[in-house]
Amino acid sequence: MEKISTKKIGNEGENRACNFLLQNGYEIIERNWRTKSGEIDIIAKKCDTIIFVEVKAIAHCTFDMIEGKINHQKQERILKTSKCFLLNHREYNDKFVRFDVIFVDMDGVEPVYHIESAFLE
Repeated sequence: MEKISTKKIGNEGENRACNFLLQNGYEIIERNWRTKSGEIDIIAKKCDTIIFVEVKAIAHCTFDMIEGKINHQKQERILKTSKCFLLNHREYNDKFVRFDVIFVDMDGVEPVYHIESAFLE
């Protein structure tokens, strides 16, 4: 049986997360936006809010498993990278900012857990 690469699993998880967001009225602005300090998996917009989304693709994902998956160091990288994005995209200066996490169950039992405002600055 062929082992699927972590990159391929991550890409599939991000694709499913994007589809979920689109189906729920979000507009995708960027995917895999990178700086020296880090990467934002998905940057989306809904109404007057810019949402920076971290995606985690996990096999056999349950709600109990997701607590603690985004540690303080990861949150700091996301915050720093989001500030770089906002500095480079001043057209979003009048928007609210939110940090979400989407967990994608790669086995498809509960396909997506979307945690809005998963952490704050």
